Amino acid sequence: MRTKATAGALATRLAVAFACLIAAPDEAAAQHRLVTMGTGGVTGVYYPVGGTICRLVNRERRENGLRCTVESTPGSAYNLMALRGGEFDLALTQSDLQHRAYRGEGEFAATGADAELRAVFAIHAEPFTVLVRRNSGIQKFGDLRRKRLSVGNPGSGQRETMAIVMSAFAWRFQDFAAALELRASEQPQALCDDKIDAMVLTIGHPSAAIRQATTNCEAVLVAVAGPTIERLMKSNPYFEAVVIPGGLYRGNNRDIQAFGVRAMLVASARLPEAVVYQVVKAVFENFETFREAHPALNGLDRKTMATKGVTGPRHPGAARYFKEIGLP
Repeated sequence: MRTKATAGALATRLAVAFACLIAAPDEAAAQHRLVTMGTGGVTGVYYPVGGTICRLVNRERRENGLRCTVESTPGSAYNLMALRGGEFDLALTQSDLQHRAYRGEGEFAATGADAELRAVFAIHAEPFTVLVRRNSGIQKFGDLRRKRLSVGNPGSGQRETMAIVMSAFAWRFQDFAAALELRASEQPQALCDDKIDAMVLTIGHPSAAIRQATTNCEAVLVAVAGPTIERLMKSNPYFEAVVIPGGLYRGNNRDIQAFGVRAMLVASARLPEAVVYQVVKAVFENFETFREAHPALNGLDRKTMATKGVTGPRHPGAARYFKEIGLP
């Protein structure tokens, strides 16, 4: 009888174990919601910053039930359209593009206002940056006219910001000797190969792309300032005066006056409050690790992240976390 009882108990244990093996994948899938994030080019700032956000979220996977992944993309404008279409749950973008996408203005007029776009938190400042060949004869931003330049690839933040600046100066693409649509990763080599006289970026500093050009062909930064830029900032609240510190790049020892925007993490209102809450919590409770993701984040603080660059409604998940820790 003991043998039969033992055999019966063994059979029961095997049946339970088999059932657990079958159920485990479904339970794991239910526990770990996939969260996707659109970032930018692999040589830029968005990609490593997005990767760090996801790593911090994934470190807390047992507690938050999330699995975060990033995707390299053409940039800010593309990210906003993909977020709206449901391709991403989260996206990195510029604060000016967030403003226009939410209101259906400018380049987003054709698609209309994205009433479900929500701010999560601000990240680093992104100066609109102009880099030129040392022998190009370009001393100031106004000298770009009649020169060869890269205006940025379609879907990128620099392309959209360049279009706004061109409008302020009443310039058209025909006013340039050449207006190439190069990706950020392609621009430094094109500059050094004398295919263009200037390149533009809306990017955090220090930048690997700018370091490449300043090291390989002694390129120089040009200020983007003056009365036209002052009027542009006054009429667009998402723009702010920015200084690119001297000494970041070889041969560029002077501070450079510019204007810029904020990099923003955004989400759709469709993304549950609990998911966004856990993403923000993972970053803010591992803040020093987050700041080490890229040198552009060195001067970042929690209050700036909670308050700067918010040009549309805040996601309730982010608002809930900020309220808990006493931030506005």
